[in-house]
Amino acid sequence: MARRHHESHLVERIGWLRAAVLGANDGIISTASLMLGVISAGAPARQALVAGVAGLVAGAMSMAAGEYVSVSSQSDTEKADRARERQELATSPESEAEELAQIYVKRGLDLELARTVSRQLMTTDALGAHLRDELGISAHTAARPIQAALTSALTFSVGAAAPLILTVLGPRPYLLPVLVMGSLIFLSALGLVGARIGGASLLVPTLRVTFWGALAMAVTTGIGALFGQVG
Repeated sequence: MARRHHESHLVERIGWLRAAVLGANDGIISTASLMLGVISAGAPARQALVAGVAGLVAGAMSMAAGEYVSVSSQSDTEKADRARERQELATSPESEAEELAQIYVKRGLDLELARTVSRQLMTTDALGAHLRDELGISAHTAARPIQAALTSALTFSVGAAAPLILTVLGPRPYLLPVLVMGSLIFLSALGLVGARIGGASLLVPTLRVTFWGALAMAVTTGIGALFGQVG
C-alpha cells in the first residue's frame, strides 16, 4: 500500500507570519526610538524606562486593535464574495461552470479539457472551486482577525521588551549606544528568523529590517537632542 505523501507549504504560514514579524519589528523600533528620543533629550534612564513601558502597553493594544479591524474588513469582504458566489451558483450554474472553464483555459488547458475539469469540480465542490480559482480565497489565505490581533499584540510586546531589558541592564554612561546597537542586533536577528521561517533568502530581509530600524532610531534621537537643547 502506497504511503500518503504530505507536503508542508510555506504559504500556510503567511497569515500568522506577517502579523508576527510586523508586531515584533514594530515593538523593537517604536519602543527603542521612543526611549532614545527621551534619553537624547537629557532625561534620566528612569524616565526613559517609564516611557518605554507606556509605549509597550499602548503599542500592543494599538497593534491588536489595528490588526483586528483591518483583517476583519478583509474577512467581511471574503464573506460577501462567498455569499455572492453561492447565489450565482444557485441561479446560473451553467454560466458559472463556463466561467470556471475559461479560467483554466487561460492557465493553459484546452477548452474541452477545461470544461471537463470544471464540471468535475462543480460536482464535488462548486463553491470551493470558484472561491479558490476565481477569487483566490482558500483555507490557507483566509482572513483570521482574532489570530492576527493576538499574534500582533504578543509579538509587539516581545519585541518591545528587548530595548526595555537593554535599558535596565545597560551601563548608565553608555546607555544610548548600548540601546542603539542592541536594538539593531535584535532587529537583525528578527530579519533572519522571519526570512528563515518564510523560506526567503537571509540577506535582503535582514538588511531591510535593520536599515529602517536604524533610520527610525536616528531620526528620533536627533529630534530628542534638538528639543533637549531648546529646553
